[in-house]
Amino acid sequence: MLKSRKLVALAWLILAIPVSAADLAILHNGFAIRHERREIVGSVTRLYLTADPGGYVDIPTAQIERFEIDLSPPAAPTPAAPAPIAPALPVATVVKPKSPARLDDVIHDISDRHHLDPDLVNSVIHAESGFNPRAVSPKGARGLMQLMPQTASNMGVSNAFDPSANVEGGTRYLRELLERYNFDLVKALAAYNAGPERVEQYHGVPPYRETRSYVARIVRDFNRKKLDEGKAAKAKAAKTHPAAKGTHASSAVKAKPPEVAAQASH
Repeated sequence: MLKSRKLVALAWLILAIPVSAADLAILHNGFAIRHERREIVGSVTRLYLTADPGGYVDIPTAQIERFEIDLSPPAAPTPAAPAPIAPALPVATVVKPKSPARLDDVIHDISDRHHLDPDLVNSVIHAESGFNPRAVSPKGARGLMQLMPQTASNMGVSNAFDPSANVEGGTRYLRELLERYNFDLVKALAAYNAGPERVEQYHGVPPYRETRSYVARIVRDFNRKKLDEGKAAKAKAAKTHPAAKGTHASSAVKAKPPEVAAQASH
């Protein structure tokens, strides 16, 4: 009897130990967020991206479709980062004007050229400048995608206040970050905000409230766009073909580039 009780106690202890393998949170928009553990906090699910309790993002639980075990091989250790760079300060508060049709065309053309979803680029612009092409941050980041002077120079942008040039440089930089982090959207966005040096120093999202909020805000906004797009497609299909009401219409949602959506296949 004593042995039996010990076995039961051991079983409960094993169940109580968190799984060490990383998981993937698969969002309704197809993106995946790798995390070490998670917990429910009100209406959001808090995804801890590293062992550091400060490295997390909050995602509305309703936007998460399912969880999967991450079967991808672990990333190689990152070499020590050079002297840390101070995280970018929030962009000065601006009033969001209506995005002109021409700017929408520019964003779509440039996004297609770099094989990114234009909704993602729109979400980054929304978070960075509120679509104000003359926005300047306290640190000197400029334009729609808030390019720092050095980044603008590296991307070949001579006039960061020119909307087309700014979106071209910012989108190309975002694409480079996605490739750098194996299309880990969370890491790429964190690097866009705080700098790659910080992401490499902390092996993920740095423990800055501003950066965590920035990443979560863009993920939420982008996911909302895809959910709205899916609902609109279903409504259109139901109106065009009333008899087909209730059929699966997810194929009507614009597919993301294979490179960006690759994480969701793990």
